[in-house]
Amino acid sequence: MKHPVPIGAVGELTFTVEPAHTIAFDPVPPVLSTPSLVWFLEHAAVEALKPVLEEGEISLGGEINIQHLAPTLQGRQVTCQARLMSAEIPTFLFQVEAFEAGKIIARGTHRRVVVRALSFAKRLARNGF
Repeated sequence: MKHPVPIGAVGELTFTVEPAHTIAFDPVPPVLSTPSLVWFLEHAAVEALKPVLEEGEISLGGEINIQHLAPTLQGRQVTCQARLMSAEIPTFLFQVEAFEAGKIIARGTHRRVVVRALSFAKRLARNGF
């Protein structure tokens, strides 16, 4: 890592809910699916770590715990934020939140671990992946 990540560092990602991000159950209209929401929350944390990663380093998700609090219709804009709460290198714990039209739609925690990409790829290969 280039330098320590300051506690409170924030990564943010904004997206528009598209058909690929939704789930629908007749007669309910398509809404943002929880798996899609998790993907965007994880990537907000990736954004928070990106400035401090050295060449060849990546961060891997290790744990996520969220509450999906409210539905979001297709076509709406969602902002996901990840705020660093603690760091014990190589492990980083984030508070994650998602907002639509200024109201919170999800919150929770997400843990990421920084690894060397090549070493990780070699480990996967040794294990038959």
